[in-house]
Amino acid sequence: QVQLVESGGGLVQPGGSLRLSCAASESMFRFNAMGWYRQVPGKQRELVAAITSGGRTNYAGSVKGRFTISRDNAKNTVFLQMNSLKPEDTAVYYCHVNWGRRGDYWGQGTQVTVSS
Repeated sequence: QVQLVESGGGLVQPGGSLRLSCAASESMFRFNAMGWYRQVPGKQRELVAAITSGGRTNYAGSVKGRFTISRDNAKNTVFLQMNSLKPEDTAVYYCHVNWGRRGDYWGQGTQVTVSS
């Protein structure tokens, strides 16, 4: 079992920035990947960005060039830096861990609202 604690959501104006953080209770090197998903009511949860244990990153097309995923290995924390935010980025953002055969784990979610 791994615990994920998210922080950093909130309300921001269009064009603004936010940084999300997700601290894991286990060493990140145990995981295949960590990442962020988002979900709006009535829609499926979608991948935003992910980073593998080897450091490879993957982004949704809609956020490429605006969002950056990174990690602090010493703190078992993954970050999502979100710049040039748009109203369509409004969603609940969930931290995700893929721990191979031990399964997938999710954070509690943090609300990001982009509005003027």
